[in-house]
Amino acid sequence: MNTIEQAFAGHKAFIAYLACGDPDINTTEELVLAMDEAGADIIELGFPFSDPTAEGPVIMAASERALRAGATTDKIFEMVTRIRPKITTPLASMTYANVVFSYGTERFLAAAREAGISALILPDVPFEEKGEFAPACRKHGIKFISLVAPTSHERIQTIAAEAEGFVYCVSSLGVTGMRAEITTDIGEMMCRIREVTDIPVAVGFGISTPEQAKQIVQKADGVIVGSAIVKLIAEHGRDAVEPVREYIKAMKTAISS
Repeated sequence: MNTIEQAFAGHKAFIAYLACGDPDINTTEELVLAMDEAGADIIELGFPFSDPTAEGPVIMAASERALRAGATTDKIFEMVTRIRPKITTPLASMTYANVVFSYGTERFLAAAREAGISALILPDVPFEEKGEFAPACRKHGIKFISLVAPTSHERIQTIAAEAEGFVYCVSSLGVTGMRAEITTDIGEMMCRIREVTDIPVAVGFGISTPEQAKQIVQKADGVIVGSAIVKLIAEHGRDAVEPVREYIKAMKTAISS
């Protein structure tokens, strides 16, 4: 199993997100295997939540479909345990504080580690409240991923200086979703981060096309794509494995060229 650090070693990283349980757990299992084969460098496993405040309509709808289909935290951990020996790509769990709290923070992190998950991303936890999770993550050998946004301003360097694994750089204000263009000055954010750390920086929120991805990695160490993948899964349902595989291959080619 590769580590989060190895995902960025010597090349630009492609980080792929999917909502676990959409359209069902078995299809999610097939999709993760396909993402691994297609060259994803990190796979973000979205644990569905009924009120995902940072998500746009595409991922919100996927979360609702997953919950209706019976996806639970236990079932996701069971799925990850089954597939972990078959893949080398590091896995990150992306969810909300309430999901972790309601399951029990220690119990969640212990189960995540046992299943083979390497990192935790909680987009609704501000930097000032990371103390509720980061020490427990460290105890269980899981990286707590820090997010910086265009509105972070002077906090960017404070956040980046304490970051683990990689810095998740939010490219756009608002919720997740595909955007026609990325207008945030990623270069300026990268400069501020680089003044305090050499940890890898991956940019997410709004990236959907190979052209956008190629543009972003001119400055960043990797790109994160969620809504575009989730949209493919919504369109193709249980037949989404091949379309997602081809999409990831195209994105990997774009950032590698």
